[in-house]
Amino acid sequence: MTVARILALKGADVVTAAPHRRVADIVRLLAERRIGTVVIAGADGAISGIISERDVVRALSTHGAAALEEPVSAYMTRKVVTVGAEETIEEVMDRMTEGKFRHVPVLEGRRIVGIVSIGDVVKHRIAVVEAEASAMRDYIATA
Repeated sequence: MTVARILALKGADVVTAAPHRRVADIVRLLAERRIGTVVIAGADGAISGIISERDVVRALSTHGAAALEEPVSAYMTRKVVTVGAEETIEEVMDRMTEGKFRHVPVLEGRRIVGIVSIGDVVKHRIAVVEAEASAMRDYIATA
């Protein structure tokens, strides 16, 4: 299954924010939208970073409550791994496992067209394993 198919099934909504937004604003956005990450993009729409719940926790543990008043650009991950819509979920899973991150933006050229989470990947893997188990049961029953 490709990333494009996953996005077609789940939707392509991506929450973005500007690099100058305060960490407190991002925390509120994460909570209100019930999401784990926000893509940080400049006025031109190009990705400049990504901030996750983990990044916020690290900022708070290091800098205390003062981190909430800082711009998100101070704590975001700047080296963002992205994928294309034509890539397979297996390829995305490998990148997530290797990089130890849970969200990956999907790009077409420089434009953000979606985001894939570890939950999306796990959901796909469960469906594959269940289909394989069902096929095996059917095979055994008819053998």
